[in-house]
Amino acid sequence: MADQITTPGGAAAPKAIPSIRISPDRKGVGDKLGFISELSGTWEGTGFNLIARPDKQGGSPLFLELNQTFETLSFIPISSSIPNRGNAVNDIELFGLTYLQKVSDSTTKGALHIEPGIWIHIPSQDVGGTQSVARMGTIPHGNSLLAQGSAIKLDPFTGNPFDPDKISAAGTAPFPLGGAMHAPGTLSAFPPYDLSNLTPAAVNFRTPAGDSPATPLPDTILGVPMQDVILDPTKLLTAALSDQVIDKMVVINVASVASQLQEQPDPGGTTPIPTKDILAGLNTGGGVENIPFLQTNADAATVFATFWIEWIKGPTPDAGFLQLQYVQTVFLNFPVLKPGVAPVMLSWPHVSVATLRKTFGGQ
Repeated sequence: MADQITTPGGAAAPKAIPSIRISPDRKGVGDKLGFISELSGTWEGTGFNLIARPDKQGGSPLFLELNQTFETLSFIPISSSIPNRGNAVNDIELFGLTYLQKVSDSTTKGALHIEPGIWIHIPSQDVGGTQSVARMGTIPHGNSLLAQGSAIKLDPFTGNPFDPDKISAAGTAPFPLGGAMHAPGTLSAFPPYDLSNLTPAAVNFRTPAGDSPATPLPDTILGVPMQDVILDPTKLLTAALSDQVIDKMVVINVASVASQLQEQPDPGGTTPIPTKDILAGLNTGGGVENIPFLQTNADAATVFATFWIEWIKGPTPDAGFLQLQYVQTVFLNFPVLKPGVAPVMLSWPHVSVATLRKTFGGQ
């Protein structure tokens, strides 16, 4: 009964969280963070970003922006607990890290994204070997997100880190608002997605753009054909693991919604394609808020992501290292606008992937 006190009436009551919270030692802080403790530090690496965006000035329904990226992602532990005062239920304590993500184009060196936020571990909601986590972030476009989910540790790790039954492969083809997203590898009906389409309608509304003279898209990235990268950017994560052996792993899944339907690959072309809930069993749910301009022009409606913290084996026990990989999808909802044609509202997957390692002094 060490966590309880006795009320004047003699009944046991939960022990109150102290109003003055003193930071424990570093190990104590890390233990409270649970599986997300290894995020602490600064990570750097490369990745890829795909975003279809409205192109009002260009005269096309959209522009497909494709960026090879360089990223810095820093996490700082919050040393004391974060008390949530209860009413209908007892008080709980959260434990977290602040983070700052900065992404630039590795070719132009131009800024692409900056995002401050907080990751938290919610011990009171842990179930078995699965821990409850959430991510809160703010983007200067005028978006704020809450993405909830879970973290598990696989020690030792065996099998496929990109389990197709979890959030893994990422489809990039747009789909009707409210419908099921297309299976990864599906080619969009819009010309910029098809690299074999060299008509002005495709070439003029597809990266490269912004650098002068324009730098053409590479034929491959990490040995993966560029067309395959566009259809499923997670192929770059698999390619980065090609010469590595994973010893153990933490898998973190978060999303701003409780479910997301995705089409299954067509097994033979003769039967209807069923859908699956790719967030099933992950205890997700949160939300995204946008300033009015974004709601009108390109509403960021849904976010879901998977992060893999990977212990990579080295040639000797002391030569291993930590690696962080992630895939994130944001659905941007905006209509295709064509003169004389009624607008058609679509969800456009904005997909980002990266493979990062801890920098010098980043522990």
